[in-house]
Amino acid sequence: MPDFEVVSLPETDHVAEGDTAPDFTRPIVNEEYWEDRALGDVVDGPTLLVFHPMDGAFQGTYLYDTIDDHGWADDLDVLGLSISSPYAHKRLLAERGEGVRIFSDPGAGVIEEYGVAHDIDGMTGITESRPAVFLLDGDRTVEYAWVASEHPEFPDTEAIDDAVGRLVD
Repeated sequence: MPDFEVVSLPETDHVAEGDTAPDFTRPIVNEEYWEDRALGDVVDGPTLLVFHPMDGAFQGTYLYDTIDDHGWADDLDVLGLSISSPYAHKRLLAERGEGVRIFSDPGAGVIEEYGVAHDIDGMTGITESRPAVFLLDGDRTVEYAWVASEHPEFPDTEAIDDAVGRLVD
C-alpha cells in the first residue's frame, strides 16, 4: 500500500442540495463510443453525477467499484466526470462501471463551475476533481450532495443508498 498522509482540502463553494446542477456540454463516453452531449439532454430522470480524480487514481477505481457493488446503475442513470481523456474513460469502463457513462473535462471547466476543483501538489497547472457525488432529479435539482473535504476521502455509501432510495421509490 502506498504511503500517504491525509491532507485537508480548502473549503469550497460547491453546488449544493436544492441547487440546479449547471448544464454543460462535453464528450460523454460509454463502452462503445463517445460524443458531445449536454448534461441537460442526458438527464431525464434520477441521475447520480460522480466527479472523480484522473482515471487510474485509486479514488476513481474505488468509486466505480462502489457503484458496481451497490448496483446504482441498475436503479438510475450514473454519469461520471473527470479530466481524463475519452480514451482513458473507455479503458476504465472496460474494467468497471457497468452501465456508466463518463464525461471528459480535460480543461477542468465543469469541475471549476461545480466548485470541486483540486490543484494537484507538485503538478503545476494540473487541476483535477476532488471526489464528489450529486444526486439529481429529472429537472437537475440536486437532491443529495457530498464533496470531499480531505484527500483521500470517500463518500458515505449508506447515505447515497438512502438518498437513491428516497428518489427512485
